[in-house]
Amino acid sequence: MKQALLVFLGGGAGSVLRFVISKNLNPVTTLPLGTLLVNIIGSLLIGLFLGLGLKEEYLSPNTTLLLATGFCGGFTTFSAFSYENQALLKSGDYLNFGIYSAGSIFLGIAAVLAGLWLSRNI
Repeated sequence: MKQALLVFLGGGAGSVLRFVISKNLNPVTTLPLGTLLVNIIGSLLIGLFLGLGLKEEYLSPNTTLLLATGFCGGFTTFSAFSYENQALLKSGDYLNFGIYSAGSIFLGIAAVLAGLWLSRNI
């Protein structure tokens, strides 16, 4: 039960922060900048949290669960990414579709790798 509560609390905090960032940045351009930023930052953080979780003296299993599964799970969003790509395709905005899709995938993976690298060098 404790683990479920940790995931719930972390997920709630991550979801609220994602909402605030996306609400403020997505209307700025036709590119869903808020969602892109949230997913890249979340990828960096999950790499960092999971890497630090492997170092027993840095993060306990419960803290890793709260931050990686809970917070990052609530903060990042594949469903919004998918919906926004569908909207870009529907509107015929193929350039931003390509930038957003490729950027999300490649920058997301690079951010996870950077987070893992940071965790090894702390």
